[in-house]
Amino acid sequence: MVDVAGLALDAHERELLAHPLVGGVILFARNYAAPAQLEALTAAIHALRDPPLLIAVDHEGGRVQRFVEGFTRLPPMRALGRLYDREPALASNLAGAIGVVLAAELRARGVDFSFAPVLDIDFGASSVIGDRAFHATAAGVTALARGLVAGLARMGMGAVGKHFPGHGYVRADSHLEVPVDERDLATIMANDLVPYQALVGHGLAGVMPAHVVYPRVDAQPAGFSRVWLADILRGRLGFDGIVFSDDLSMEGASVAGGIVERGRAALDAGCDMVLVCNARAAAERLLDGIGPRALDPGRAARMRTGAGSPADHRAAAAQVQEAIGAGLIA
Repeated sequence: MVDVAGLALDAHERELLAHPLVGGVILFARNYAAPAQLEALTAAIHALRDPPLLIAVDHEGGRVQRFVEGFTRLPPMRALGRLYDREPALASNLAGAIGVVLAAELRARGVDFSFAPVLDIDFGASSVIGDRAFHATAAGVTALARGLVAGLARMGMGAVGKHFPGHGYVRADSHLEVPVDERDLATIMANDLVPYQALVGHGLAGVMPAHVVYPRVDAQPAGFSRVWLADILRGRLGFDGIVFSDDLSMEGASVAGGIVERGRAALDAGCDMVLVCNARAAAERLLDGIGPRALDPGRAARMRTGAGSPADHRAAAAQVQEAIGAGLIA
């Protein structure tokens, strides 16, 4: 999965996206000016290939929402967590409504899915996760994520849980450092993996592993670890969806070597698709050096499963706006 530079494709990008090893495009704020422009861009990307390339974005709400003007401004997921402490049923219901709104507005403009929800537990340590996390307990994250995932699915969008097995316990930011989590597997299973256990087989179409090392489980970061991806995620948890690496340009991926080594290590460990963001030269080196690979089309198809009802979107949008206006999830 690669990125593009601006509001429309240039000739070089069309050639890049035609490469047989490119499986998707991730969009950023720089790729957005207006809803109609976004719709034209995604249509141009989809028209290049058959089956069409997957188009993704980080669109969680709060400080991670790439498209703002013309889209509902979604609150950080922590706002749902605060409401959950007072009114858990209402919070779960609103999580579903937010999922409907998020999916409907992206799908209407040709974006196939968002890398959401964040399933990390907020242990009060990670500033890069912070209010992106639903709650400080596994039960709270599970309940609210279940609602959001159901809302996404209602509008035909697959959910991607991140950052497996959990980024919330470590203080270091994997964009800038190589975080190390010293907890043992039993502790992580009893806490961080609870949301994954609940959602596997119940709407979780994708998973993104963390660039975090858990040395008491494996010496490799989760995204480069067959223990985490093959033995635990696919074996123990029974996950059969698509595994996306986190951005291989991040410092947390540096332990695997150069970009080609990083890509090979992630794919060999069990990732289905690797992301290279904001590093065009590196992406091209990876495509030249990775060797033949194939993506399971069935797994990819789960990221876009149809379209929901416009009436459902209108009702959910009204519900979310009312809750925001009332200060319930501000």
